[in-house]
Amino acid sequence: MKTDAGRSQLGRHALEGTDAARQYDELKTYPVKVLQIGEGNFLRGFVDWMVDECNRKGLFRGGIAVTQPRPSGKAKLEQLSSQDGIYTLLTRGLLGGKRIEEERLITVFSRMIDPYSAWAEFLGLAESPDLEIVVSNTTEAGIRYEQVAWKPEEPIASFPGKLALLLYRRYEHYKGDPAKGLLILPCELLERNGDELLRIVLQHAEDWKLPASFSSWVRNHNRFLNSLVDRIVTGFPEQAETYYDRWGYEDRMLNATEPYHFWAIEGEPALGERLPFHMAGLNVQWVEDLTPFQTRKVRLLNGTHTLMAAIGRIHGVDEVKQVTEHPVWGPKLKAAMEQELVPSVPISREEALGYAESVWERFRNPFIRHKLADISMNSISKFKVRLLPSLKGYVQLHGVIPPTIAEGLAALIRLYDVIRRDGEWFGQRLDGQRVPVKDDEEALALFEGTWARYRSGELELSGLASDLLGSEKLWDENLNAITGLHEAVCGYLQEMELVER
Repeated sequence: MKTDAGRSQLGRHALEGTDAARQYDELKTYPVKVLQIGEGNFLRGFVDWMVDECNRKGLFRGGIAVTQPRPSGKAKLEQLSSQDGIYTLLTRGLLGGKRIEEERLITVFSRMIDPYSAWAEFLGLAESPDLEIVVSNTTEAGIRYEQVAWKPEEPIASFPGKLALLLYRRYEHYKGDPAKGLLILPCELLERNGDELLRIVLQHAEDWKLPASFSSWVRNHNRFLNSLVDRIVTGFPEQAETYYDRWGYEDRMLNATEPYHFWAIEGEPALGERLPFHMAGLNVQWVEDLTPFQTRKVRLLNGTHTLMAAIGRIHGVDEVKQVTEHPVWGPKLKAAMEQELVPSVPISREEALGYAESVWERFRNPFIRHKLADISMNSISKFKVRLLPSLKGYVQLHGVIPPTIAEGLAALIRLYDVIRRDGEWFGQRLDGQRVPVKDDEEALALFEGTWARYRSGELELSGLASDLLGSEKLWDENLNAITGLHEAVCGYLQEMELVER
C-alpha cells in the first residue's frame, strides 16, 4: 500500500528479510496471553514495549489482543490493523548523563478487536485457555461506576462494565474453575486503581443480579493488582517526516517516549513468573505496599513540577526544560527538591535523592517540550496534594518555613491576580503580561475579588495574604495556623510587587 507521498506504509510486507519480520512471524505462533483495553500512546510506549522485550528474550512468548475502550478509538485501531499491528517506538532523552536515541519496531499485537463492531469476538476472548492477563489505560475517568442495563448481547461503553461481562463469560465457560482467574493490571493514574476496579466490577455483578458464586470467584480467584506507572510517553513526534524519508515507509502509529521507566505492582514477587518483566532487566518491582512509591512520585516529580510552574510562569518561562537551564531558577528549584521535598518522603534519604536526580535528568530531556501552562492547570488542588505535605513536614523537622515552597505559594497567589475575559480566566506575570489560567471557577473568583480589594486600597498586602491563606475554601484549612508561613509569603509577595513597579 502506497501513501499520498508515494511511500510504502509500515506492515509485514515492508520488513521482508529483516529481523523484525522474523520476530513478527514468530509472534504469530504465540498464543494470546494478554487482553489490552486501551490503544493509546502510553500503553504502546510502556507495557507493550515491555512485553516485546520479554518476547525477544524468550521469557514470555505471548501475544496481545488490543481493543479500544471508547468508540472514538476506532480510527487508531484501524490504522494499527492496516499496519499488521506493527509500529515504531522512539526512545529519546537522557539516561545516566548520556543522550539516548533508539528506534525499535514493536511486534506484540496478535489481534485488533473493535468491541463496538465485533462484540462477540471481544467476549469470545473470555473462553481462551491461554488468556492470563488484562491490562488497561482508559484514563482516570475510565475507572468509574456507571449504571449499565443487563443487555449482554450489546456492547457496553464503560470499561468496568466490559470487564465484568468478560469475566462472567469466562466464569460460565469454565464453570467457576479457580485456575482460570486472570491477573488484572490497571495502569490508570488512580490511587488504589486495582481495588477501585474490583469494587465497580462487583457492583455491576450486584446490579445484574449475577450469582453470588460469580462474585466470590471474581474476588478470590482473580487478582486486581494496584499499580503505579511512571514514564513520559509523548506520542507522535513532530519530526516524523524525517524518519519516513530515512526508512522509506510511513508509520502513522509512530510513538515516542523517554528512556526512564518504572512500574511498581502491589503483589508477591512470585507473580513475576507470569509477568517476567524484572527477569528481562526492566525497572518493574513487586512490592507489599505502593504508598512509599506513590508519595515519592507525587512529592518529588509532581511537586517539583507544580513548584516550577508557578515560579516559572510569573517570570515568563514557558517550559520545564527552560526552567532547568535558567541560571537562577534552575539551581534554586533543584536545591529545593533535594532540601525541602526529599525530607518528607517516607523512604531512605539515599533512595529519595537518587530518584530526585533521575527526575531532574528527565526534566532536562531535549526532546520533550513540556509546557508550564499545562502543568499549572488546577494548581490549587495540586498544591494541596503535592506541596503542602512537604511544607508541613519541613516545618516539623526544622521548625522553620521551607523558603522555596513558600516562594512558590507566593508565586501562585501572584499569578492568580486574575481577570475574566470572554469566559476565560487570565493571570498576570511580573512583567504585566496576561496569561491564561485554568482552575476551579469559585477559587479563581475568590482570588479575583481579593486582589481587587487590594488594588482598590481596601486591603494591605498583609491582609491579602492573610485572607487567601486563611481560606478553607481554597486549602481545606487555615494556612495562617502554620507558624511563619504568613510572614514568609507576605515577604515574597512584597518583593514581587516591587519587581512589578
